[in-house]
Amino acid sequence: MATILIFIVLIAVLWFFMIRPQQRRQREAQQMQAELAPGAQVMLTSGIFGVVREITDDYILVEVSEGAAIKVVRAAIGRVMPEDFGQQVDASDGEPAAAETSETSETSESNELNAASDSVVVEPIEPEDDR
Repeated sequence: MATILIFIVLIAVLWFFMIRPQQRRQREAQQMQAELAPGAQVMLTSGIFGVVREITDDYILVEVSEGAAIKVVRAAIGRVMPEDFGQQVDASDGEPAAAETSETSETSESNELNAASDSVVVEPIEPEDDR
């Protein structure tokens, strides 16, 4: 009788520490995926960040860059990011930093690209003859 009691206690402990938390995580994930709305910032399970643009029964369209979107299943949404995610924070007061103008941003990007392309040398690799 004591061995049966120990076996029942062991199963109860296993359920309490392993199965129950997993069921809770699954419920939370399903609830999060059901509450998605267009415009939400999300992180996919693969680590890709994007903004939900369209939701259907079968898939979710996630914009990963301006003009570039990917179609994923609901289960691929890992988590919904906070609304202030991705904003730069000003170190002095903890507030989001003022956004740069697009002209300044484009100019600095092109300068960085030009500087990088000036220092890169690409040489073709000749196949070796094994004769």
